[in-house]
Amino acid sequence: KPCPLCDEAKEVLEPYKRRFILQEVDIALPENSTWYDKYKYDIPVFHLNGKFLMKHRVDIQKFEDRLRKVELQSE
Repeated sequence: KPCPLCDEAKEVLEPYKRRFILQEVDIALPENSTWYDKYKYDIPVFHLNGKFLMKHRVDIQKFEDRLRKVELQSE
């Protein structure tokens, strides 16, 4: 804390907030040490439905494509 990269990513995702649930994970907490070991140099990192999606910054095209696929599968 603070995490300007995370804040920037959340701003980019703001228009989509009704289409997914954003779960933030603080990798600095002891209970999240596995995530810390994996991603300590790559924040922010995004997973969608448990699968890795992107890291460092939001790739909006990739996000929209994957989100659309997930939405179509759930219909």
